[in-house]
Amino acid sequence: IVLVDTPGLHRPRTLLGKRLNDLVRDTYSEVDAIGLCIPADETIGPGDRWIVEQIRSTAPTATLVAVVTKIDKAPKDKLAAQLVAVSELVGASAEVVPVSAVTGEQIDVLVEVLAAALPPGPAYYPDGELTDEPEELLMAEFIREAALEGVRDELPHSLAVVIDEVNPREGRDDLIDVYAVLFVERDSQKGIVIGKGGARLREVGTAARSQIEKLLGTKVYLDLRVKVAKNWQRDPKQLGRLGF
Repeated sequence: IVLVDTPGLHRPRTLLGKRLNDLVRDTYSEVDAIGLCIPADETIGPGDRWIVEQIRSTAPTATLVAVVTKIDKAPKDKLAAQLVAVSELVGASAEVVPVSAVTGEQIDVLVEVLAAALPPGPAYYPDGELTDEPEELLMAEFIREAALEGVRDELPHSLAVVIDEVNPREGRDDLIDVYAVLFVERDSQKGIVIGKGGARLREVGTAARSQIEKLLGTKVYLDLRVKVAKNWQRDPKQLGRLGF
């Protein structure tokens, strides 16, 4: 099974949002099945209904599977009510699969449901290959996720990460130097990322470095800098420079 992870479809307010939506819609038109993730502990609203409408209109032939996530966080009565609400949201033609990534519950069922929706085809990738994403993109995503931990509401799409350099340390076979820049839109956001006395940025570096070391299979020196790129989400030139 080839899984394609996309940004969340949303009503765009910036040029970045529009470009992300275009990417999502292009992806929808190329896949056989779409997994719509809906948390078990969050109320369904107008935005969810809008997303389902967009999926139906953009990919009318794709199989829609509603994946109710985080079932370990919801009491049984609330989970039951959420499953009913999700079923009403997606309609009788879509399967609803409750899962927990934390406990692993129902993950095997989700795999079976997705596999059943896919036509037989050739092996597009070699056995054992987990991703076709370049290492630098994965490293940037590790850093971004670590930086957003706990402040996602304050910095939803305002944070971008660019890997400047990845070099083996001279004279050290067991160490790689990684230099990265975190871009925000305002000085106030820069303070959020760095934290008092740089404490939060150090936490970000520790968390991200652990993930990068697992990816590269070696020790890593991670150098992080934070810069302001004013209103980069609305600037075509800056979007291109940041990889969007």
